[in-house]
Amino acid sequence: MSDESGTERYLRLTVELTVEVLDTGALQAAALKEINHPEADLDDDERKEQAEMVSADDSGATALQWLIEPDHVLSLIEHIEQIEPREAVLSVEPSEGPSDEDEDDEHDHHGHGH
Repeated sequence: MSDESGTERYLRLTVELTVEVLDTGALQAAALKEINHPEADLDDDERKEQAEMVSADDSGATALQWLIEPDHVLSLIEHIEQIEPREAVLSVEPSEGPSDEDEDDEHDHHGHGH
């Protein structure tokens, strides 16, 4: 979709979310269940490789990445008719924890009129 001048414009939306892993074993088990689900689009070798990666990652990041539904991420913008998603990249990596900024609460609610 392009504007009246005929040139396409792109905006990159960056969302940063820090989560605390309460139970790494349970998180890994949930991801393994997804990997082993009959409808997962994986062959046996891929299934085995992904399961090993999830089990070997003690941070839980690989497991969490398996459990995040792309549709949930896209739901952030699905109600906005004037834009069309073109590319989505999701990465999950270990963190030192939440930032210590005093205005964290302001960031959590910024821009929401709900």
